[in-house]
Amino acid sequence: MTKGASGVFERGGSKKSEIDEEPVRELHAKIGELAVANSFLERKLKPGAGSEAR
Repeated sequence: MTKGASGVFERGGSKKSEIDEEPVRELHAKIGELAVANSFLERKLKPGAGSEAR
């Protein structure tokens, strides 16, 4: 391994992250919505759940 390759694993540095925060927030919100939907469907699709009165 060359000495220059160790720089890949070093922490700290002056380079600022180039990630746009708005799309990340939107994706986190969408993930939350999908998690809620999955949880809801998981409860509704359990055996015996369909025999309940509406």
